[in-house]
Amino acid sequence: MKKRVQSSGSDRPWGFFILTFFHRALFLVGCLTASIALLSTTLVQAFDAKVHLMKRRQQGILTGMPFMANLAPRTFIDDTGRKVFLANPPQRIISLAPSITEILYALGAGDSVVGVTEFCDYPPETSSKPRVGDSRPNLEAIIGLKPDLVLAMQVVRTDVFGTLEQLKIPLFIMEAKTLEDIYSHIRTLGRMLERVNEANSLATSMRQDVQVVADKIRMLPRPRVLYVLYGKPFITVGPGSFIHQLIELAGGENVASDAGSAYPRLSMEVVVQKDPEIIVFPAMVQEGLRDADLAPWKRWPTLTAVKTGNLHHIPWGLMSRPGPRIVQGLVHLAKIIHPEVFQGQDGQH
Repeated sequence: MKKRVQSSGSDRPWGFFILTFFHRALFLVGCLTASIALLSTTLVQAFDAKVHLMKRRQQGILTGMPFMANLAPRTFIDDTGRKVFLANPPQRIISLAPSITEILYALGAGDSVVGVTEFCDYPPETSSKPRVGDSRPNLEAIIGLKPDLVLAMQVVRTDVFGTLEQLKIPLFIMEAKTLEDIYSHIRTLGRMLERVNEANSLATSMRQDVQVVADKIRMLPRPRVLYVLYGKPFITVGPGSFIHQLIELAGGENVASDAGSAYPRLSMEVVVQKDPEIIVFPAMVQEGLRDADLAPWKRWPTLTAVKTGNLHHIPWGLMSRPGPRIVQGLVHLAKIIHPEVFQGQDGQH
C-alpha cells in the first residue's frame, strides 16, 4: 500500500485560487463602477446648479433688479401687491394724494416733494410746490419733474400707471381702509425715506391719542350717527371705510354698519327707518354748513336729528384724509357725539 506524500504547500486545489481571484476582481470592478456613477451624478448636479445660478443672475440683470432682490431690504410691497425696489432713498417725490403729502411733511421730508395735486393744501408750505393736476394728473407734468418716486392712491388713471411703468419710474400705491393701514403707510414711508425713528414716533403718538378717546367713551351710550359723505348722489360710509371706524371710536353707532360696501348709497326710506340721532356733514369751507346743505334734510322733520337740531359739520380735511391729522378728526367727531365729555377740545395737536 502506497503512502500519501505530504505537500509542503496548501492542500487547496488551484481552481479555488482562480475562483477566489475572479470573485475579488468582480468586487473591485463593481466598486469602481459605483464610484464612477456617483462621481458622474455629483458632477451633473453641480453643473445644473451652476446653470440655474447663471440664469437667475441673467434674469436679475435683464429686469434691472439685483440678484435676490426679492429679499433686499429696499423692496417694498404696495397695496395692490406690487413689489417696488428703491436702490436709494428717493430725493424727488411726487404725491398724488393730499393725505400722502401730509404724511411726507409730517416725517420732515417736505424738501423731497417736487410735485403735488391741486387738492394738496396742507401744510401751508405745499402752496409753493408745482401742481400736476387734480383727480386727473397731468402725465407730461409728472414726467417733466423727473421724479424717482410717485406716490398715489388706487384711483390713479390707467394710462398714468402704464406710462410710468414703461419709463421705469417707481409708482407706489397706498389705499388705507383702516387706521392700522394709516399707521402702516407712515412706517413704510419712514423706511423708504430712511426716517424710521420719525415714522415710528408719529405712528405711536397717533395710536396713543386714539386710545385716549376710545377709553373716554368706552362705557357711554352710543347714539345713532349718519355721516353724509356726499349729498348728490347721497353716499355714506360703511364697514371697510376708516371713517366708519372713526365713528365707532368716537362713541357713535353708524346707521350704515350693516351695509355691504365701504361707501354705500342709502335711500331716504332707509334713513327714515334707521332714524339717526346725529347727522354729520364734512364741509370744505371753514364757515360750516350752508342753508342749501341743510334744506333737503329739513324736509324730514320726523328724523330725530332734525327735530333736535343735531346737524353738525366737520372739516373735510380732518375726516377724509387718511393721514396724520385723522386724530384731530376723531377728537372733533367725539366732541359732536359726546360733547359732555369732550367739551373744550377741538382736536388740535
